[in-house]
Amino acid sequence: MHDKPDATPADAPASCPAGSAAAPAPELFTWEFASDPYPAYAWLRTHSPVHRTALPSGVDAWLVTRYTDARQALADPRLSKNPQHHSEAAHGKGKVGIPGERSANLMTHLLNIDPPDHTRLRRLVAKAFTPRRVAAFAPRVQELTDSLIDAMIAKGPDAETGAADLIHEFAFPLPIYAICDLLGVPREDQDDFRDWAGMMIRHGGGPRGGVARSVKKMRGYLAELIHRKRESLGDEADEDLISGLIRASDHGEHLSENEVAAMAFILLFAGFETTVNLIGNGTYALLRNPAQRELLQKSMEAGDTELLATGIEELLRYDGPVELATWRFATEELTLGGQRIAAGDPVLVVLAAADRDPERFTEPDTLDLTRRDNQHLGYGHGIHYCLGAPLARLEGQTALATLLTRLPDIRLAAEPDDLRWRGGLIMRGLRSLPVEFTPPRP
Repeated sequence: MHDKPDATPADAPASCPAGSAAAPAPELFTWEFASDPYPAYAWLRTHSPVHRTALPSGVDAWLVTRYTDARQALADPRLSKNPQHHSEAAHGKGKVGIPGERSANLMTHLLNIDPPDHTRLRRLVAKAFTPRRVAAFAPRVQELTDSLIDAMIAKGPDAETGAADLIHEFAFPLPIYAICDLLGVPREDQDDFRDWAGMMIRHGGGPRGGVARSVKKMRGYLAELIHRKRESLGDEADEDLISGLIRASDHGEHLSENEVAAMAFILLFAGFETTVNLIGNGTYALLRNPAQRELLQKSMEAGDTELLATGIEELLRYDGPVELATWRFATEELTLGGQRIAAGDPVLVVLAAADRDPERFTEPDTLDLTRRDNQHLGYGHGIHYCLGAPLARLEGQTALATLLTRLPDIRLAAEPDDLRWRGGLIMRGLRSLPVEFTPPRP
């Protein structure tokens, strides 16, 4: 989504069921669409499931909206992650990918490469996200969660709005501090990362060029941090992720300094915004579905964690943090959902649309925390399945469980129509989430 009120109309339908009258195509990438894209996605699934449209950046791309097609596309090796396969020069102008990553020499990360380089780099990082490592990190996540809720309670409601902003005060800092700890960013430097990350998730809402400047600052800091850590590598059994990448590089894995920096950058970038949105969107969905929220609270009071586990998966499906999977480019002509995709064409899989496909999910527009048949695509599929999903799930479960336990009467302090969603094409998240609650007794 972009941050301008003018609309970018969708192209004429690329396909329509035989014998059916073509309904008016919805407008995509408007403010109204950003607030609730699901009716437009339902139209696309029915009338134009693989749909060519002009994006706000001016790049033409295919949008894939049906679950079966989406799952196929996510695992298709003919759809490359490398923007060099784009038939246009748009990737060189910063219109494809993360703003500023090219100029900062941060392109060689997992979201931009294919096997065998992808296989090599993913293997090096995967050990940081094993179930054992994530479980060992759980106490730190709980500590961060409690300290942020303590601070929110101590601060009290904003004098001007009369509410607390759950995004700014809780959902945003929690994953930032967590991923910084995992990477090995010293505590005294983590507020700098919080500032840079804050600019990055504002997308078009900040000053012009602000994202690229933040990426450049982060790149400079990472280069310095890598140099410092290389000079003082400690115990291999208890090292952070950046130190592990440096050690691998120094022991024959042939990781360049640029690759180490790019990997640290993308783990930070991908490792915090998805969780910000998971916590924010998830809390918002529960506050708007009081019966489901009450069901979850009662299950936790009874000491049952099963509903919390299935509930996180349902929140990921229902209004997940990643609206569109990151860019893919056809390396050869192929057919997807009955459409011919030319070599070099960009393809964007719309996870939010696929995860509400009635052909795959019963009553897909209903939030049901007890849903068990829930093979959603919220964290992707195939070799690019999100590495940090176990950590994000831990953070999401810990955040929501602690929030609903310690602030049991938390409630929305704004009308849903007054809330604004952040700009940007890939992620889906609220700019702010005003809430009220009764402070617990000392």
